[in-house]
Amino acid sequence: MLCHLCATTPALYILWMIMAQVSGQEDREKTTALKDLLSRIDLDELMKKDEPPFTFPKTLEEFEYAFNEHGQLRHIKTGEPFVFNAREDLHRWNQKRYEALGEIITQYVYELLEKKCNMNKAIIPVDATEDEPTSFIYLSPDALSNPSKLLVLIQGSGVVRAGQWARRLIINQDLDSGTQIPFINKAIEEGFGVMVLNPNENFLELEKPARSSPIPSPAEPSDEPAEKRERKDEKESKKKKEFYEKYRNPQKETETERIPIRGSGSSEEHVLYVWDHFVSKAAAKNVFIIAHSYGGLSFVELMNHREMQLRNRVCAVALTDSSHNIWLQDTSKGTRDWMQQCCCNWVSSPEPLDTPLDPMLPDCPRVSAGTEKHELTSWMSFNSIFRFFREVLEAKENEELEETCNAVTTRSISLKNNHQDL
Repeated sequence: MLCHLCATTPALYILWMIMAQVSGQEDREKTTALKDLLSRIDLDELMKKDEPPFTFPKTLEEFEYAFNEHGQLRHIKTGEPFVFNAREDLHRWNQKRYEALGEIITQYVYELLEKKCNMNKAIIPVDATEDEPTSFIYLSPDALSNPSKLLVLIQGSGVVRAGQWARRLIINQDLDSGTQIPFINKAIEEGFGVMVLNPNENFLELEKPARSSPIPSPAEPSDEPAEKRERKDEKESKKKKEFYEKYRNPQKETETERIPIRGSGSSEEHVLYVWDHFVSKAAAKNVFIIAHSYGGLSFVELMNHREMQLRNRVCAVALTDSSHNIWLQDTSKGTRDWMQQCCCNWVSSPEPLDTPLDPMLPDCPRVSAGTEKHELTSWMSFNSIFRFFREVLEAKENEELEETCNAVTTRSISLKNNHQDL
């Protein structure tokens, strides 16, 4: 029996080896088949999300947000501040939602200017025809008739419109820091007429009608080398791929056509137009200007075109983190000398408010705005700016009074001498 078992052991061992080999081969075949299947599946494509349509609420109430008694934007139900990332990993959709809210904020600020500040719209161009695009500025009731003082507000560049310094501050901080409303109210309280410019409303944007794609015509010969054309095509293809690669069915951007507004095709053009048609015709003896960021550049450009008019009418200019450059803008020595005397630039800095800073260019004094955030420089300098205006006006009035007294004294002496002669 033992001998029989010993004789059958090698046979069992061989059978086991054969079965193991067959089993291993089947596992390998299964693994290979699985790998082949996975290689055909685009895992990145599976990870993509369906991008929601760019359809957003039209009012603050529909967004479920409102401004509280402190001027802060808060969610109606939760009381929480605005949340940008409403949907994770959908940055483009979140950005579009933010922009839609921004457009509502713009209209909300217009309403505040009209209802709370009693400002009136003035359409530009002043001689616009019925079918041409127009823009507007805001005027206080006495902006053109106030005989003493006029304040002109010029914002920076970007999406902000009349009455705003920074959309980000309005949404994330409060209305006081992000709008020009505190400046308007303060100016009216101190006897100023007020003009609120709108330098970023430069064109009418119309949606292009959808049209079928034309049959491509044969490409005309190009002078570009073939290698350069291939690189350009490859670059464009990569750009489109990167733009859409996050989503399985990305929303297409709406194609629009822009029609420039006459007299306001750019910030610089707008400021010049408003000066010629409104500020220069105002009755105010003393004109004051507050210009933020790119608004400072537009002001300097205005100086380049109307230097003598501004030197005769403008009493003082407060710049906040202005982006002007007297060398690149080719200003005259007369302009630079005048800016040294009549301008002050509150710039972003870690230094305490109103701390004098080294001048970077020989134009106007620079002082700290008491903040390192560019968009906050106007609000942080609020009290300092109006104190600066009061001091300049007081000095001017004292100088005029002294000149008047000297003239009266001289006239009295002359009359006395004439009387003695008689």
